[in-house]
Amino acid sequence: MNVQSIKQRFGIIGSSAALDRAINNAAQVAPTDLSVLIQGESGSGKEVLPQIVHAYSARKHGPYIAVNCGAIPEGTIDSELFGHEKGSFTGAHEARKGYFEVANGGTIFLDEVGELPLTTQVRLLRVLETGEFIRVGSSKAQKTNVRVVAATNVNMLQAVAKGTFREDLYYRLNMVPIHIPALRERKEDIHLLFRYFAQEAAARYKAPPITLTEEAQRMLTAYRWPGNIRQLRNLVEQMSVIEQTREVDVKTLRDYLPDESTALVPASAGGGIESISERELIYKFLYDMKNDLNALKEQVRSLLAGQPIPATPMPPVYREELFIPPAATAPGTVSIRMPGETDLPEDIDHTEVEESLSLEEKEKEMIRKALVKHRNRRKNAAQELGISERTLYRKIKEYGIS
Repeated sequence: MNVQSIKQRFGIIGSSAALDRAINNAAQVAPTDLSVLIQGESGSGKEVLPQIVHAYSARKHGPYIAVNCGAIPEGTIDSELFGHEKGSFTGAHEARKGYFEVANGGTIFLDEVGELPLTTQVRLLRVLETGEFIRVGSSKAQKTNVRVVAATNVNMLQAVAKGTFREDLYYRLNMVPIHIPALRERKEDIHLLFRYFAQEAAARYKAPPITLTEEAQRMLTAYRWPGNIRQLRNLVEQMSVIEQTREVDVKTLRDYLPDESTALVPASAGGGIESISERELIYKFLYDMKNDLNALKEQVRSLLAGQPIPATPMPPVYREELFIPPAATAPGTVSIRMPGETDLPEDIDHTEVEESLSLEEKEKEMIRKALVKHRNRRKNAAQELGISERTLYRKIKEYGIS
């Protein structure tokens, strides 16, 4: 199976090695009946690979059903997937077949599989292991022969660790993992896709296709594309409709590209950009407090020894390992020891310094200072604090900061 012929058949645009590898893996696993889990960011084009798997499998003449698990309400998803009997719940006026029953002999694509409720995950695991399912409101097990291809933009290992996704189901779905690259990992394909979408829009709106200046092309390639191919397509559509001049320069393109500091960023293994920023902010607060306490401790040591009070400069960087809690001390006290620091001499009294460790108060103080510094410009204050503007707004509302 030639990758180029597969691209032509399914209208896939791009020549990056990562994309070719994903397409080749899908074609190679297609003749088997192994479950496939496709992982990639939202908008990166994951929905094409299940079609390749189905088209090059022995089930290609059977039904192919794509299900968006995230779009079905939790209360009805079991009925949608496995069917229900008449009278099994309010509104069930007649028996209904589910997708697994309808797709018998074919392939079912479960998009956003990470959004499935835990109770539905148990039912899905049974189908994958035994080929059996039970309609809602029934006690009779039925058989189905279905190939399952799943996709998700969720970090599944993190979901397993949090308990929102069953570990046994994850390994059952992940028999063959395929990663679809994000658009920023396919920089050589960005302008190819732009031209393709521009031609499509030109044919649709009966107007010449938009083009980019060389400088605008470089800007387009350098952009991070948090919304991936979907975002690029939308951008081309907007410019094709709105712009009268068909050659787009840097100034015009910049008006259509969201500021990367405020643009939505795909979720990462750590839970997204917002949670990372908050964590880093807390680390900074903790480090500032620890540095102040350590300086005070040195001053107390000097006073007790009859020496001049030293000026203790703040180190230029902070490290997470500095915040490992010390051995248990009396409640309300802090005993801090920097790496390599020795105990106080035995002939000097050990003085413990009491200090408020309220992160909430420290956060309030830092937010107020940032707002005053930037004259209540929240965007600038958020950048100063290293958090998103949305998080800053929530904190202001939560703490009642005027």
